[in-house]
Amino acid sequence: MEPYDNVPLPPDWQEKTEWVQARLMYPQHPEARFARWRGGRLDWREGGTSWTQDYPRADRHFALALRRLTRISVRSVEQPSNPDDLDDFYNWPWMVAGEMGDWKLTDPQVKTLREYLLRGGFIYMDDFWGPDEYARFAQSMTKVFPERAVEEIDNADPIFHAVYDLDDRYQVLGQWSLRGGGRGGMGQRAAGTKAHWMGIYDDHRRLMVAMTFNSDVGDSWEWADDPGYPERFSALGIRLGVNYVVYSMSH
Repeated sequence: MEPYDNVPLPPDWQEKTEWVQARLMYPQHPEARFARWRGGRLDWREGGTSWTQDYPRADRHFALALRRLTRISVRSVEQPSNPDDLDDFYNWPWMVAGEMGDWKLTDPQVKTLREYLLRGGFIYMDDFWGPDEYARFAQSMTKVFPERAVEEIDNADPIFHAVYDLDDRYQVLGQWSLRGGGRGGMGQRAAGTKAHWMGIYDDHRRLMVAMTFNSDVGDSWEWADDPGYPERFSALGIRLGVNYVVYSMSH
């Protein structure tokens, strides 16, 4: 088996399509939980830090699922997107980001992400747990939209009914949480938490930001083909992602 992050490119990786899974790159928070050290270096622009959790396997698996479940023309590979690269960042109307308790945007990056969302962009944020991680998430998010509250998304919102009716939602656990205490007590990260589906709306009640707090939907994509990972988590996680993509393309 190839090294975990060294996933071969599929033959059609350069195909021109209508939809691409862009993944937000971001600098580490100084109190970040995750930093995938490689050879002692830690430069978020080169990968190996928190924004690369689940990447690229979750992106490839979700792209494959979206191809199968919809008529959307989907590129088979993801697009890392650096908010410092203004010539590229606005090219990707859908964006996903994980480990949101670990991000810490610079002031120029805050301005760029705000402009991206107000222009019609959509970002889906996942995999942050408990009050400490939420507080670190909020440090940057409240700078992006100091005037807009994070809201619980109502069951009647179109995002939960864009393709699948998702009234029956439940917490999606990460593969890491199924190992008991795990390395560094990771199993305790999810203990006692409750799933929340939250978002930030624009002035026309269009969701610009959707968040799954206290769930790990990225893992439900990443481990979807692993017989040891519970199917029920991937079943909901993939359907949730499909709804969010279709919503983002139609609102």
